Amino acid sequence: MCWLTVQVEGGVMTDDIYMSAIGALLPLVAILLVLQTNPYQALVIRGILGAIAALVYAMLGAADVALTEALVGTMLSITLYAIAVRSSMTLRVGIIDPNCDQENPIPCTPRTLTFTAIEQAFSKHCVRAEILPYINQKDLKAALQKKEVHVTYEADLVSKESTEVLQVRTRQIYDILQPQIPNDVVLSLIEMERDPDRKYPQANAADATA
Repeated sequence: MCWLTVQVEGGVMTDDIYMSAIGALLPLVAILLVLQTNPYQALVIRGILGAIAALVYAMLGAADVALTEALVGTMLSITLYAIAVRSSMTLRVGIIDPNCDQENPIPCTPRTLTFTAIEQAFSKHCVRAEILPYINQKDLKAALQKKEVHVTYEADLVSKESTEVLQVRTRQIYDILQPQIPNDVVLSLIEMERDPDRKYPQANAADATA
């Protein structure tokens, strides 16, 4: 392949120097993308990778391919990936609060040590907790059975002496929460995939360290 040359003072500089420098970034950024464990940071790196690829195509004279890479391979794909990551990396926690606004449940988030422990436990896995309020205990349990929520959280937020109860429907969530929640919280697992009526015996979190 013949490269265009530009005349500069003191000698001739070829375009392949720029191409070599930019092209070397492609495998480097690709390796960083593969090694990235945080999905949101991976999206940023994926955008950088697409931008570098579009620049390389443009420098090679393939303007149409560069435009396609910039619009489809970078902008559109990043948008779709971001939507997929945001919808899949969410832990839905059901609570009982008849006065909570479904459209804006953030003020209804229970500011307890248990809920803070839930948020911290799943933030390590790049998963955010989302509150879904229900009117009564019947609706809350029905939501767990229908798989509308991953975790149900029941507690009397007025009385500090009440027992907090967590029910989860997957073994993975149970294993993440068990060592993280306070010792006086009752944690139970409903194995939804095999038998909706089967429940693991309720146990305090302190039993995990016993």
